[in-house]
Amino acid sequence: MSHSRLSARLRASSLRSWHLVAAGAVIAVLLQLWGLYRVIGQPQAPWFPYPDKVAHIIGFALPVLLILLAVALRHSGGARWPRLRISALVVGVFAAHAVASELIQHVWYQYRTGDPLDVIADWIGIAAGVALVRLIVLRGSHSTYRGLAAS
Repeated sequence: MSHSRLSARLRASSLRSWHLVAAGAVIAVLLQLWGLYRVIGQPQAPWFPYPDKVAHIIGFALPVLLILLAVALRHSGGARWPRLRISALVVGVFAAHAVASELIQHVWYQYRTGDPLDVIADWIGIAAGVALVRLIVLRGSHSTYRGLAAS
């Protein structure tokens, strides 16, 4: 297979992946908003330690991961780490939303309270999402270059 055909195939695959990941990001953000702003908190299983903190970590890691991955896949040359400005914007918006959501829960919700530990769990989730995207993009770029070198 020629290099130009392989390159065109990678571009088409990357564009399809971008759309799927972007749709997943929208769904993840909607689920996050539902989880943060529903009237009552999530049910607590007595056998599972700190389910609230785990939900906060996943609830922030997944949207950050999918948004940054969608941006990374959007480039026609394959996955590439998003520009610093975009990455900082995504991280900043989610970090600020972590604080704002806890303040909103504390001030305006009768059956919910704001918890500073939830903010820390949210920030851990944001860092985990960024780290996972970094790992995926770096791994993908290395495997793409190895595949091109072998052909």
